[in-house]
Amino acid sequence: MEKAVSGPEPARTDPAGRPRDGHGAGGAGPVLDAATIRQALAGVQDPELGAGLVELGMIREVAVEGSSVTVEVALTMQGCPLRTRLRADVEAAVRQVPGVEQVTVRFGLLDAEERRALMATARRRAQERAPATSLPARARVLLVTSGKGGVGKSSVAVNLAAALARPGQVVGLLDADIWGFSVPRLLGMDGRLEAAGGKIQPRRLAVGDGELRVVSMGFLAEEDTAVLWRGLKLSRAVQQFLEDVAWDGVDLLVIDAPPGTGDVPMALARLLPRSEVLVVTTPPLAAQQVAARAADLARRHHLRVSGVIENMAGFVCEHGSSYPLFGEGGGERLADALGVPLLGSVPFDPAVAVGGDRGELAVLGPGPAGTALRGIAERLRDDPQAAEAASCAGRLLDAVERAVAGVARG
Repeated sequence: MEKAVSGPEPARTDPAGRPRDGHGAGGAGPVLDAATIRQALAGVQDPELGAGLVELGMIREVAVEGSSVTVEVALTMQGCPLRTRLRADVEAAVRQVPGVEQVTVRFGLLDAEERRALMATARRRAQERAPATSLPARARVLLVTSGKGGVGKSSVAVNLAAALARPGQVVGLLDADIWGFSVPRLLGMDGRLEAAGGKIQPRRLAVGDGELRVVSMGFLAEEDTAVLWRGLKLSRAVQQFLEDVAWDGVDLLVIDAPPGTGDVPMALARLLPRSEVLVVTTPPLAAQQVAARAADLARRHHLRVSGVIENMAGFVCEHGSSYPLFGEGGGERLADALGVPLLGSVPFDPAVAVGGDRGELAVLGPGPAGTALRGIAERLRDDPQAAEAASCAGRLLDAVERAVAGVARG
């Protein structure tokens, strides 16, 4: 809301008798109003989001009264650590407008709808700045993450990838846990990655009517060999897996990210800002609180958190009774705290561990864990937001491809 409050005509000279800015001897200068102030604020950026406050909808109100200007900045969170810097930047921008003598900056808080609009803008800008990868533009990306290790994140990622491929899709599976790679063993795959046509070729595995295309450090290093990489080398390895691998033809990419909020998750967020994040947790409260950090990293990088998956939710005995061996309710609590859906609870099922050792996927079997994982895959497949984005991108890309093909034929 913007307003210009009328009042007494301001003096055309300052106390020393000098003409005020904007009021020369020849007549009135530029009009001091809310639109002029907003235009001056267009260049002030949120340092964290990398976009202008005006574009992000964070300038909630501009009020002009004579030579005094009041600006309300709506923040994403209470106690924002950037408050002092934002105040200084807003004041500096407004004071450059001719005729302004006093600037007051006050802060508010974005409501839920405003935050959603802000994140949509920030996400769009991040995608526009994203580096090129070999992944098809229409391919959906699911980033499976967790706050800490030991929650069964890799098992969940591998089984979901298989469930999503089974009906007839080509699903890429990237084992981005460079230090703790486990995907080859979980799938019962071995061998080495090979190159052809200047690209690394993923290992292929038929699943039902579909296919998995798998890339892992486990195809480059021995299973018992420690990978002693840090920082930039880790990030570069992930970048190579996205730029130099032949991902063409992939409908969807599932990424098994390492736990925590280190170099690799941050690199993935930068390289694939269109990723949808799935947060894996277990029932205890401690696990829920740690998992929230992974969601916080996603949102700081403007990624969409699609939902929470609760693993090891309870042991189901052969008589059908369920026993909460590790507590209960952690997944639902985390989903409620994040404002996202609980996509499903996967019970503690020995078939998952046994199958992982043998390279047999629980999601392809009849057990309770397999049933739960298939249900989660169905929810992900039916996600209306993802379907809408994919269909829009697909229509645009199809139109471009038809136009290029027409030019080539001509």
